[in-house]
Amino acid sequence: MQRRNYTLVTEFKLTGLTDIPELQILLFVMFIAVYTITLVGNSGVIALIRLCPQLQTPMYFFLSHLSFLDICYSSSVTPKLLTDFLKEKKLISYAGCFTQFYFYVTFATTECYLLAVMAYDRYVAICSPLLYLVIMSLRKRVYLIAVSYAAGFINALIHTVAASRLSFCGPNTINHFCCDGPPLFLLSCSDVSLNELLMFVCAGFNLISTMVTILLSYTCILATILKISSSKSRQKTFSTCSSHLIVIIIFFGGFFIMYGRPSSRQTHNLDKVVSLIYAVVPPMLNPIIYSMRNTEVRNAFRKFLGRSVFQHM
Repeated sequence: MQRRNYTLVTEFKLTGLTDIPELQILLFVMFIAVYTITLVGNSGVIALIRLCPQLQTPMYFFLSHLSFLDICYSSSVTPKLLTDFLKEKKLISYAGCFTQFYFYVTFATTECYLLAVMAYDRYVAICSPLLYLVIMSLRKRVYLIAVSYAAGFINALIHTVAASRLSFCGPNTINHFCCDGPPLFLLSCSDVSLNELLMFVCAGFNLISTMVTILLSYTCILATILKISSSKSRQKTFSTCSSHLIVIIIFFGGFFIMYGRPSSRQTHNLDKVVSLIYAVVPPMLNPIIYSMRNTEVRNAFRKFLGRSVFQHM
């Protein structure tokens, strides 16, 4: 009888980024441009790596998966965000909310582990160059990718199952532009201490395990680079890591701020900004960063363009 007193929530209302109509149109134009750049840029990187023989190396194997994850990660949030800019009522069904939450967490966690794998790849390439292709065999690469995806699926499943056990008695307005854990927990009339503990522990474990891998890898890389006598050689060696370091700083900065602390009712606007930067900006910037700062990618792109023009003459 106690359960019947609850008003079952069948849908949630998202507050979005703003309720000012003029600003919503401006944001729609801006974010559809960002999303288009994300799709075109990352799809282009994947196609270039698949079509160019000189990019058939372990580093670019992982980069192609990073681009695929960026497309999936951005697509878990951005299409809904764009349609909501054009709607007065920003509604999402109960099932749709938890589905979005699951895939949002899945792709975010997977990318977190993939960046750690890419740091390990750079460590092997710089510290053991003669054994690089032996150590980073196709079987090893597939295994590392599989582990990254498994970590994402398991982490998302834990949080989604735990959240689905909560009772939502109303109100049903999520003060966010997507279905994320902390703002969703604030609507529950159940005890969310377990959910917040799981969020804190899992985020802490994911951060620590991946950051330790990254820090150890780059500590060894730095020690190896410092042993190189030629400054030009040191600069060239370090340049192979610079793009990855920039991506790490952008990605983990937002991840730590958003998930490395318990939720708070006083930080809604900060949560929105950080989530927006974390979910939309890195997927757009990653292909640009790797293209602009990577000589091999630029050269492969020029050769591909030259070959395509020649074939159509």
